[in-house]
Amino acid sequence: MATSLHRWLRRLEQRSPEARIELGLDRVRSVLDRLPRLPARPVITVAGTNGKGSVVAMMEAIARAAGLATVAYSSPHLLDFRERIRVNGDPVGAAELVAALDEVEAARGQVDLTYFEHVTLAALALAARAQPDLLLLEVGLGGRLDAVNVVDADVAVITSIGLDHQDWLGSTRLAIGREKAGIARAGRPLIVAERRLPRGMLEVLQASRARLCLAGRDFRWRAEAGARLRVTWSDRSVVLPRPALAGPWQAANAACAVTALRQLPDDCGLQEQHFARGLENVALPGRLQRVSSHPEVWLDVAHNGPAARALAQGLGPAVGRSTAVFGLLAGKDARAIGRALDRCFDRWLVAPLGGDRDRSGESLAQSLRDIPVTGRVEAVESVPVALKLALQDSAPEDRVVVFGSFRTVAAAWPELHQPDGR
Repeated sequence: MATSLHRWLRRLEQRSPEARIELGLDRVRSVLDRLPRLPARPVITVAGTNGKGSVVAMMEAIARAAGLATVAYSSPHLLDFRERIRVNGDPVGAAELVAALDEVEAARGQVDLTYFEHVTLAALALAARAQPDLLLLEVGLGGRLDAVNVVDADVAVITSIGLDHQDWLGSTRLAIGREKAGIARAGRPLIVAERRLPRGMLEVLQASRARLCLAGRDFRWRAEAGARLRVTWSDRSVVLPRPALAGPWQAANAACAVTALRQLPDDCGLQEQHFARGLENVALPGRLQRVSSHPEVWLDVAHNGPAARALAQGLGPAVGRSTAVFGLLAGKDARAIGRALDRCFDRWLVAPLGGDRDRSGESLAQSLRDIPVTGRVEAVESVPVALKLALQDSAPEDRVVVFGSFRTVAAAWPELHQPDGR
């Protein structure tokens, strides 16, 4: 059946490459109307420049700690396509996913769907079949015209607003924020974790007529001693474990996840111990993940300027030498990433990623040299080669950081042996 799934994905790629983007809901809605109806259960939709996957993973872990049945849809995947659709915390089975893709194919008729639209509809077909207590949807691009927005969210979440996907969403944070706010529904909660709203964004949020819950105004968080996290609302305050995901920014994501889940009906049964257990147990590969200690090897999917700044903050100063293994898709802002991480590395090993939206190692290296970044910049033939070079030249006290894209981390993964980190 895994072979059948591989054939299905290859078929989708041949018909409509994954890189093809056609924003709009009419095609998706017309096919969804021909599929089984989704259960009358709460739906939480998450948009944002960064942090979406972490917030979805945290909400999923908390809901599972409470014994709730869940379906979570996110993208892209890291190692296995089935990671994109999780049923009760586990990747969907290949046979079930093939059946859902078949179901969408039969329902679409002559409707021309993109790769992402077809997969999104398959995820919704699986949710209709699974009848979960909670459906979690991560926006792929923007929000207003993204395929997941065909479903009305009971709770909407915006994690952050940064400059990314500007060809599609606009050239300013306000324009991008307006697109993300399109997931809100009048009279329903909208959680916004971005504390530094662009000028004019508050008016955009108010115009949605959603019930706003804004970071810094309606909920707050702070780290406390003993690896604890305090989250405060107008009516109460709780002290929880800091999330198991590394990085100081995960405190904001945890506060956002807990705040969103508090909007669910009381009959969902979520209690403080479920929040605590979920945050303690949440796992999400490739997010500031240490997989080796001597030398330290870190993996991170940071692929834009805001994420690179967070990565720089999370890494801190290196004890020994620090080497970057870096690959980036075409269309991403290499200079913004390079500036954010300028003083973090003594050496940059940059490589192409292959496939659609490929960018040559030499082109990427030249972008870094043009800044110029601190440290020597070298173009190599592939991410695995770059990682091998980095490890060969590193002493036990040194550090290697693999980042730039999900694809960069995925390409490095087979070269790494038994993980010993988080």
